[in-house]
Amino acid sequence: MTMTLQQQQRQKLCVGLVVFLMTAATGCHGFTATTTTTTTSSRTSLSSSSLSRSSSPSFSRTRLSMATLEAPVRTPETEERVKEVRERFASARRDAEAAVGCDVGADAGNEWWRQPVQERTTTKDDPLRVVVAGGGVAGLVTAAACHAKGFKVAIFEQASQYAPYGGPIQIQSNALRALERINPEICEEIRKAGTITADRVSGLKIGYRKGVFLGLGQQYEKGDWLVRFDTLQPALQAGLYPTVVVDRPVIQQILLKYGVPPGTVRIKSRIQSYEELGQGKGVKITLEDGTEAYADVLVGADGIWSSVRRIMQSLGKDADGFAASGAAGGALNEAEARRMAKESVLMAEGASRRYSGFTCYAALTEHKASNIEEVSYQILLGKDKYFVSTDGGGERQQWFALIREDAGGVDPEETESNPSPKLDRLLYEFNNQEPGDANGDVWDDFAHELLRSTPEKDIKRRDLYDGSPLVTQGWTKGPVAICGDAAHPMMPNLGQGGCQATEDGYRLAEELASVTDTKDIEASLKTYFAKRILRTTTIQIMAQLGSDLLVDFDKMMTIPLVGPFFLFMTQVSMPFILRFLYT
Repeated sequence: MTMTLQQQQRQKLCVGLVVFLMTAATGCHGFTATTTTTTTSSRTSLSSSSLSRSSSPSFSRTRLSMATLEAPVRTPETEERVKEVRERFASARRDAEAAVGCDVGADAGNEWWRQPVQERTTTKDDPLRVVVAGGGVAGLVTAAACHAKGFKVAIFEQASQYAPYGGPIQIQSNALRALERINPEICEEIRKAGTITADRVSGLKIGYRKGVFLGLGQQYEKGDWLVRFDTLQPALQAGLYPTVVVDRPVIQQILLKYGVPPGTVRIKSRIQSYEELGQGKGVKITLEDGTEAYADVLVGADGIWSSVRRIMQSLGKDADGFAASGAAGGALNEAEARRMAKESVLMAEGASRRYSGFTCYAALTEHKASNIEEVSYQILLGKDKYFVSTDGGGERQQWFALIREDAGGVDPEETESNPSPKLDRLLYEFNNQEPGDANGDVWDDFAHELLRSTPEKDIKRRDLYDGSPLVTQGWTKGPVAICGDAAHPMMPNLGQGGCQATEDGYRLAEELASVTDTKDIEASLKTYFAKRILRTTTIQIMAQLGSDLLVDFDKMMTIPLVGPFFLFMTQVSMPFILRFLYT
């Protein structure tokens, strides 16, 4: 039965209240005990031993006091820092295009994964053998975590190369903690490469002038703050490093250099099928080119359209459909992106994924924002759309324009008479001059500031999909498991997609490290799922709910009392949400 708009709104508010209560409860009572560690210096490294968790679901943790970490203070970026950030991004892009760190030549023929495995007791000289499907952030982190435990690891990446673009992504405090536990050197390199965003204000603004019903309430002017939140204090209170943003190609190159041995990633290696060989006897993997591989464990970190999940859960043949040629699902050109928009509609149906209702335009622009010293992240809210911007470091801004419309849409192709179809649409959607957009709303100037600084060629478009939590379906079967977007695709509102994938990789390796006989692999993978499912389910729901509610903010704000109450509850709940994310 189709719900009415009023029923949908009531459902969202009810779910929101449930999530708020769950988050508050978990944030306050997520740990059974804490201890405080002090150091003689004002700054300390968060060592994996000092942050280790016990093996039980309810674990105690050593928490660093706020005094042991320096709160970052924002200072304008120097010319040298701007140059460093931009040059490192350019270098990482070149490495991505050249598939640096990947196995691009003919196989030697003696790779460990060519030999069948047997049930056995694992030893230092004969460790677990793990094949990871997918060489994006989730796959690289998982492989790095397994390599750190002494396992033999190979990554099979279906793409022909890493996509040479990809703007900064948030590595939030909880993900930095997981990376620190996996490999302190990786964490340190990412922190050095990153730009701290927790040292300035973040929050929600109204994108246009907005009144309320019959004038019975506050008149909002375009650009007014609605909700502000602080990500720094929750991180410091948890003893964690503050959030940073790092360019995706830079993250990939750091993980390739410090996380796994050279040649670990085999490109053009799409998994066609696999066969479980019996308890403790591993899995036989067949690639599309006919190559056969063997491993004790197969991990599907191959994204929302996961081939491993399709096989594991017996999904339709279209569930993993067309694969983009850039790793991590990145299309390498406009023609491929247009094709993906159409194919994704079919894949979503086969894979039981949900179209979010939003198409997303995104770009990284080399522009020093007018509010860069005060604001690190903001969302301008509108009717059926919103505009997100974040500091990308190096005097650059990463922006996203999310617009509610049907899936599968594409923009007109560029022509001599119409050289900028995407940019022209966005300038109209977020028009800052009278008569405004199609709704008659005149937008805050900041969206136009960033759009005007962005060349057409740098604007990418994709439809956003997520999925329902796989609570009953599970993430594991026999010696096979999934992680990251393959297990829990989520909307980007909380910036936790890659962060939760990082936590997955850490937890998966921790559970596999307890295996002393290969017949125990299945049980260890089930434990991995059991320890992760509640947390990722909660975050998936919060992200989906947040996305749906953002475009309905203007509706709620027109209602006397309800609007101010909703804003108040959002402001009050944010510390609890952040506390939960950083546990």
